[in-house]
Amino acid sequence: MKLNHLNLCVNDLAEAQHFFEHFLGFQTKVQKSDVSTVMDDGEGFLLVLTSMGEEPPKYPNGFHVGFYVETSEKVDEMYEQLKAAKVSVGNRQSSESDPWWVYVLFSCAERHYV
Repeated sequence: MKLNHLNLCVNDLAEAQHFFEHFLGFQTKVQKSDVSTVMDDGEGFLLVLTSMGEEPPKYPNGFHVGFYVETSEKVDEMYEQLKAAKVSVGNRQSSESDPWWVYVLFSCAERHYV
């Protein structure tokens, strides 16, 4: 069995779509008017964004979406790109037990932590 897709409910579909395209490299595959969009990461994973309209989505504390990147330098690159675009980012962090585990928490347009 292979995970096929993840659906994220968002307030502003166009803003969330732009964020995932511009910062995370997703490509829109199917646009269903202003209700939902299906995006592809280029490696077989699909992200579905669904508009909740004015009702804000409710996610539990600690909810986040994780991405793997090849090197800590790529994490640093993305960190600087997000900061330059005025995206809310936390401090770059790493694990003492695993020097390759480097991460940055940031909020996309809908305030999902990634």
